[in-house]
Amino acid sequence: MGDLAPWQKRYEKMVVLALLFGLLSQYLFVGAPAGISVMVFVASFYGLFFYSVQGRLGGFEKWQGQASSSWLLFIPIFLLALTYTLYANILFRFLNFFALFALIVAQTTVMTSSSTKPWYRGVFYIELLFLALVKPFAFIGVPFILLTDRLRNKEKGSGTGRSKVGKILLGLLISAPILIVVISLLASADEIFLSWLSSIPNLLGDFSFGDGFWRFFVGAFIGCYAFCYIWGLIFKNPKEQVSVSAPDPQASALYARGRIEFDPLTAGTFLIAINLVYVLFVAIQFSYLFGAANGLLPEGAAYAEYARRGFAELVMVALINVGLLMCGLHLIRRTSAVAEWVRKLSLTVLISCTIVMLVSAYSRLSLYEEAYGFTQTRLLVHGFMLYLGVLLLIAMLRIWKERFSMGKAYICVSVIAFILMNYVNVDARIAEKNIGRFERTGNIDVGYLGMLSTDAAPQLLKLREKHPEIKGLHEVVELLQQHARNHDKWQSWNLSMQRAK
Repeated sequence: MGDLAPWQKRYEKMVVLALLFGLLSQYLFVGAPAGISVMVFVASFYGLFFYSVQGRLGGFEKWQGQASSSWLLFIPIFLLALTYTLYANILFRFLNFFALFALIVAQTTVMTSSSTKPWYRGVFYIELLFLALVKPFAFIGVPFILLTDRLRNKEKGSGTGRSKVGKILLGLLISAPILIVVISLLASADEIFLSWLSSIPNLLGDFSFGDGFWRFFVGAFIGCYAFCYIWGLIFKNPKEQVSVSAPDPQASALYARGRIEFDPLTAGTFLIAINLVYVLFVAIQFSYLFGAANGLLPEGAAYAEYARRGFAELVMVALINVGLLMCGLHLIRRTSAVAEWVRKLSLTVLISCTIVMLVSAYSRLSLYEEAYGFTQTRLLVHGFMLYLGVLLLIAMLRIWKERFSMGKAYICVSVIAFILMNYVNVDARIAEKNIGRFERTGNIDVGYLGMLSTDAAPQLLKLREKHPEIKGLHEVVELLQQHARNHDKWQSWNLSMQRAK
């Protein structure tokens, strides 16, 4: 394959420059109050903008009808950006952020003739809102498609190992932000895992996972938004063919393709990188589940507290993994038998590790409830984890049996699960569990029990008969019974309230 066409090179350079712009933006603003950084940010954006729009993205006809008056807007934009360097008034720093954004959108819209409405009409500003806040997100997949197209072109052109190395590096690059989020959650969930990470200071140094994730998110969002906003100024509609004097096959392909498909080598590298972290974490969870984690804890750490913390973080990781699983099932291009085997095995390992995390989270939440009591939220989380575990088992079956309809199974399981949760009688179980905890520990939160519905009344009546000395219990029972008596019309008859009476 020969050299890339000028328009194709320009598209790809535009993506790279947008990413660099996002990287610069997070460096300018994350962890640092706005100052001279605003001037640098505005200047950098206009550098990206003018590079992207010159000559219609690489050699096409120059745009006509650009309003010369739009250049005058540089004066208020410059002066407002300069205020962040000169002054520190909090109110105006806040207001100037929105004013700068509005002026830049207005100027770039007029410069590119993206609006057919006169700038002095009210409808023009309604269109500005659409161009700035809605339209960019219609092009959110374009930079990723450009990236995969680039790799596909390399593969067709050479077929050498160089292309494979590029795909592997891309997989590692894509996995990096997910790993930052996942590792930070796992480190928060498990003190042993955190201590193992802390024991490799040469690799981590003073790096903060939370700070790193936030910086990546800010940089990626700004870079992606800037690219999609400028792209939206150039191309009128994400589904229409670009109107240019020269043929534009790649732009047409961007809109013709219905979805993004990842190369199996890139996706395999991504899944393997994620699974390596999960396998290490799961090894720790097995030691925790079988009681061996006590000897692995860092000095001064209590096993009881270790065992009770982290269930929320583990559930979050499980939800992330469900998203990765869906991508792995539907967004990886099918090629050779070896690639398919790697994909299926990687997804199976991902599901297996996620199930172990759910078991660990379930156990931790149970210990947490023993220490602090049972609530509706905690009981519902128990049910949700069981539901999620069933969905994961169904997904594992789908991985190895392609014709199995996962959608039908998910719908059926979801309906059954929702009906079961209705008939579990949650409030009654909460009361029962808290009463059982009282019998074991002598601790009970009567105030919380008073917030339950009359479903809990039978259990509370039994507790009052057995332990009339519990302070506040009599008032709680009377309150529930009074609530039941207030619904005395036949239309409001309810078994739960009848039992409470």
